[in-house]
Amino acid sequence: NKIRNTENQVNTLINNSLQNTINRESCVYLLVSYNFMKQTLTIIFSFIISNICLAQQTKTQIYIIGNIHDSVPNYNPTILFQILDNIKPDIILHEVDSEGMKDYETNKDIKGNEIIASNLYLKKFSQTLRFSFDFEGRNKYRKEKGMVPTDNLTVKLIDSLYNAKKLTRQHANIYETFKNITDSLIKIAELSPENFNNSKTDSIAEKRQYFQYQELLKITNERPEFVKNYVVKPNGEKISYKDGFKLMSDFWNLRNQTMAKNIYDIAEKYPNRKIVVLTGFLHRYYLIKELRERNNGNIEIREFYEK
Repeated sequence: NKIRNTENQVNTLINNSLQNTINRESCVYLLVSYNFMKQTLTIIFSFIISNICLAQQTKTQIYIIGNIHDSVPNYNPTILFQILDNIKPDIILHEVDSEGMKDYETNKDIKGNEIIASNLYLKKFSQTLRFSFDFEGRNKYRKEKGMVPTDNLTVKLIDSLYNAKKLTRQHANIYETFKNITDSLIKIAELSPENFNNSKTDSIAEKRQYFQYQELLKITNERPEFVKNYVVKPNGEKISYKDGFKLMSDFWNLRNQTMAKNIYDIAEKYPNRKIVVLTGFLHRYYLIKELRERNNGNIEIREFYEK
């Protein structure tokens, strides 16, 4: 019995020793496995984050800055230069055609917020690229087709008919809406630049342009005054206010679509850059909409006041 008890005690000691050894080995194995998995997950996570950041950094950033062309207290070349200096663009695009860009670069007498601020920025950052993006031959094209000066003359004639109370109630309502929207934009343009560079103002501008180039046509198409009155084009041909204004209405779409295409083509040619587009703020909504439709994921449209 004593021998049997001794054997049992020895076996118990051996089993306990083996179990402790197994437990220790299991713990070591689990610890090693955990550390390996932790390191692997950390590497994978870091890889994913770095790729996301790289993708964000390699997108071309486009800033569509809506401008008031003439210097006013709330918006002048100094203010625009500060905006440019904060963004630090690689490329600045101007709302002119190639001939207009040559004048910008050579004619020191040209005034305007955009060119003065752009020149100040170029003086500080001489490697900055500058290009035009407007419809080529814009001014000559509009004159030859008779859009200019029929566009302004048409609106003036509508206004005179309205003031003389000669418009129908329907036509008067159209013109009143157009005037009220225009007045609201004029008030916004008296504020700081972020106020006329946002989606809310873009919506108002879009509505205003819709009334100018679609709703006012209901007046010009139905009133005899716009058929009787005409201008003479450079080639000697006559064109009525009605036809000239319709051409200008169509050109609004053609011009903005062309400008957006030109902007996008430059972004494609110079990828991974910061591009500032300087344009009249009534064009912003159209350009942003067109660029978003063209975007294949390689551009990011930003506001100048975004961090």
